[in-house]
Amino acid sequence: MTNATHALGLGDRERRLAAPTLWIHGLLAALTFATAAIITVALPDVVPWGSAGLFAALTGAAALAFLVLAFTANHLGRIGRGFVHYGPWLVAIGAWLALWELTTAKFGWLPKPFFSPPHGLLNVYVTDGPRLLICVAYTLRLWVLGFGSGIVAGYALGLALGWSRRFSYWGMPILKLIGPVPATAWIPVTFYFFPTTFGASVFIVALASGIPVAILTAAGVSAINRAYYDVGRVLGASDRYLIRKVAIPASLPHVFVGLFMGLYYSFAVLVVAEMLGAKFGLGWYIQFQTAYSGYANVYATLLIMALLCSGVIRLLFLVRDRLLVWQKGFI
Repeated sequence: MTNATHALGLGDRERRLAAPTLWIHGLLAALTFATAAIITVALPDVVPWGSAGLFAALTGAAALAFLVLAFTANHLGRIGRGFVHYGPWLVAIGAWLALWELTTAKFGWLPKPFFSPPHGLLNVYVTDGPRLLICVAYTLRLWVLGFGSGIVAGYALGLALGWSRRFSYWGMPILKLIGPVPATAWIPVTFYFFPTTFGASVFIVALASGIPVAILTAAGVSAINRAYYDVGRVLGASDRYLIRKVAIPASLPHVFVGLFMGLYYSFAVLVVAEMLGAKFGLGWYIQFQTAYSGYANVYATLLIMALLCSGVIRLLFLVRDRLLVWQKGFI
């Protein structure tokens, strides 16, 4: 057992608790997912949704996998550590799926069409998967163009505001005046200045993501101790060198705070931006399905958007940790 717990990379106290923790997490996760599978196939649906057998097969397979992990995770190193950490979440998800099935498909306490069971969402992916994939591609194209152009413009603006006091004197009041206004409030203006609805949608997403980046970047640059600049100039550094080697690196913590804020804001306005006449996209799909009371399709689309946003946030965390590795042990 000692060798197995050493494989998990845990301390002495954690090693004593690792084995029973793995067993408990694995068995409870297997039990809750197996319960969800049994409920799905054993009890009749109040209203047919489709894909119940597929959902039961997937949750049953997950239950079997968790049962195997309960006996083998001690020898799986990083996988075992992850299982110890996320075990309670796996148990909670299994219990939630079982409760979700009971309250919607089996008892009808949350009725159709306003609520959908888990296998109803799965049925949406099975039956309408190709169109959803096209919508995901269109949404990612809009988001990449809008968010990318927004953070580039916002970062350049924030750098100028934080570096130049004269520019900040005129620019910062205007930015503070525009910042609190929701990006969607500029929709009438975008129709006049942009010839296509796609261009207007890109501008709205860029505006939502660029303003927090500009404000936080300006705050980060202006907060740098001016003595650093004075020392650099005494040693012969030019303004360009000071911006590249002092202002930009020192302001990166503030910049990433602005990036995270801009990321959330951009996803918040993404649905509205795609309602400006787009023919595809997740926002368009939500609007289309809502008009026909296809709420299961709406919930399935919202789940996709949540996963996309979570994935981008995770990627941004990795980039931040790589670029700000110098902060470890310093702050």
